[in-house]
Amino acid sequence: MDSPIQILSTKILTEIQKKALLEANFSVIDADFIQTKNQDFELIQLQDNLIFTSQNAAQSVLLHPKSNELKSKNVFCVGLKTKALLEENGFNVIVYVDYASDLAEIITLIYANESYTFFSGNLRKETLPKALKDAKITFNEIQVYETTLTPQKIKSPVEAILFFSPSGVESYLKENTIKKELCFCIGETTAEALVTKSKNILIAAQPSVENVIEDVIEEYK
Repeated sequence: MDSPIQILSTKILTEIQKKALLEANFSVIDADFIQTKNQDFELIQLQDNLIFTSQNAAQSVLLHPKSNELKSKNVFCVGLKTKALLEENGFNVIVYVDYASDLAEIITLIYANESYTFFSGNLRKETLPKALKDAKITFNEIQVYETTLTPQKIKSPVEAILFFSPSGVESYLKENTIKKELCFCIGETTAEALVTKSKNILIAAQPSVENVIEDVIEEYK
């Protein structure tokens, strides 16, 4: 039997996620290269519609004692898991897409007369706010969580690295360099953060951890 292929995940995987890789004869190192924490915020000056571009933002807002008051508003969000989380908690998601750039396009083309409150994190990209500003759409932003980089040196050689966010890429590169490793990315925005560092980038068809893992297994079959 061949020796297992060593891979690194830049976030801690669940038991189920890890099991899929171990059963496919991979050896897995996983570590959290970023940490997110909810922060205190006030729900004031809310516009007619709500925007969530991450699960972290949704989780933070759901913990707010007044979150029930938001359920009458329509929600625009990025990511299937964000959508599921909000709907499970009684929110009305009318538009969901895989990327913030797609959301910016839909809002500016179809829903430009509406007003929005965007729940964000401290390291959010400019994509969405810039598009809304350029299109002169009424919106405000409430920062509801904070991401901090938690870089660490990986001493074991690995054949592949799994990346799940641009900030995860940034954190990894603070202590490590990418040589010939295959880089598996959850989505295009994450891949963009790697473009100058690697030629060996594979992007998941759907932006989910499960899809990244499926890609790894497929690639080494």
